[in-house]
Amino acid sequence: MLYIIGLGLCDSQDITLKGLEAIRACEEVFLDHYTSVLRCDTAALEALYGKSVRLADRELVEQGAEQILAAAQMSPDRHVAFLVVGDALCATTHTDLALRARQRGIQVQFVHNASVLTAVGVSGLQLYRFGEVVSLPLWDGGWRPTSFLERVVNNLRRGLHTLCLLDIKVKEQSMENLARGRRIFEPERYMNCAQGASQLLDAATDPDDASILNCDTLAVGCARLGAPDELLRVDTLGALVSADLGAPLHSLLVVGRLHAMEAEYLKHFAVTKSAQEAVDRALAQSETGLHV
Repeated sequence: MLYIIGLGLCDSQDITLKGLEAIRACEEVFLDHYTSVLRCDTAALEALYGKSVRLADRELVEQGAEQILAAAQMSPDRHVAFLVVGDALCATTHTDLALRARQRGIQVQFVHNASVLTAVGVSGLQLYRFGEVVSLPLWDGGWRPTSFLERVVNNLRRGLHTLCLLDIKVKEQSMENLARGRRIFEPERYMNCAQGASQLLDAATDPDDASILNCDTLAVGCARLGAPDELLRVDTLGALVSADLGAPLHSLLVVGRLHAMEAEYLKHFAVTKSAQEAVDRALAQSETGLHV
């Protein structure tokens, strides 16, 4: 049996009772340390679970998944847990692991939990008014992919909000070390809202794109969703470029056509007069059909 278990957004206390019960029934426990991270160390998890927890980095999850599957296939009554920050199925990596397990005849059971996909509702933006989710990669030197831009602009043209998932770099190798086969890893890096806003604006160089995605576009910076020190900041993309929302993890919401109730709620996180005015402008444009 392979359990794929969502841990929630913050720390060891976010596990569900069903998830905790499943972990305690397992002989081996892996923690995904590639697609996201918790705000607690492994020792806190082990103390709660009463189990040793093995960190599964990108190399193990993507290239060495056979180790996880082999552990689950050793005997019919052997249980293995694969722990995921957020919900069990928010990343295609975890869907792939489940598919491969089932191809080998391994029974798979999911235990769901809170996810950033739903936690962004704390902003006041209505979840059914969101369009396609995008991931923003950290630009590095001459590597500046902009494939996310088309989806953000298309969402805006349809009046839909966009959740931008911001990149994290954990146990990553430089191109030189990778080419030379040297197991030397770069320091951990976490993309913040200011970087995300800056990259969105830098990517929108085409006049048609810049007419809808620009410095005046309303956005919401989200930091540490689900944590006691959760922080949201509503302002224009131009203003968020210089915003400091503190420690990771961050995500960024690009606001589409606003409902009056959404606008009223957003104002709780608009801490300056100019930000309040930006919300008013976005609502007025939405009501007159001038948003796009």
